[in-house]
Amino acid sequence: MTAQQFLTYDAFVELATADPAVVGLVLKGSRAHDGMITRYSDHDLYVVLADGAVTELAGLAGRRTAGLDLVIVSLTEFRAAGMPGHERYALARARVVLDRLDGDIARLLADKARLGADEAFQHAGGLLDAYANSLYRSVKNHRDGHALAARLDAADSMRFLLELLFALDRRTRPYNKYLEWELGRFPLPGWDTGALLHAVDRVSATGDVAPQRHLFALVETAAREAGLGGVLDAWGEDLDLMRP
Repeated sequence: MTAQQFLTYDAFVELATADPAVVGLVLKGSRAHDGMITRYSDHDLYVVLADGAVTELAGLAGRRTAGLDLVIVSLTEFRAAGMPGHERYALARARVVLDRLDGDIARLLADKARLGADEAFQHAGGLLDAYANSLYRSVKNHRDGHALAARLDAADSMRFLLELLFALDRRTRPYNKYLEWELGRFPLPGWDTGALLHAVDRVSATGDVAPQRHLFALVETAAREAGLGGVLDAWGEDLDLMRP
């Protein structure tokens, strides 16, 4: 079999495993999330090549079929993937199919799954301010009779809220598709998963002020415990509009 003749995921894995240039294979996406596979699910596969390696497989970079989506990168490129970037969550929950580096591929995935302490703190500060801004605009628009604007700002605030809560736990926020999957298996410390998801659903759908303010009270406590009180204090008297 040559690199141009593969038809299936299993056949490609066999081909890549036999190639000494390949130091790692990493499966991401729905196939790496138990219970998320559907009949439409393809295999999203990272193929990690040794730096400087020459292989016929390199010519398949970006190749997509109905069942297989390939990302072919050097080891150096794989180290940098998602650091930062949208791909970080996908790699945080990816599965190692092949690791020829005595566990280094798995360790790289573990590093992507955990934000550094300083990184998380700085990221959380910006997200907290963005969350407060959208919440403030939503409540103010509701007060002033701008119903659509209030709902849109409320929905925006939920995006920042979720990113913030995961950052406080030094994690990257999952894609929306995997939010319930992630929280069902790896809950956020100090948060009731069912209540949180219900509140996010209600706020996003209705823009109701009461659940927004209730959530903010919980977030304010968590943020101050994390040392981010200064971000909130900068809002001054405007905090009164956000609180219950």
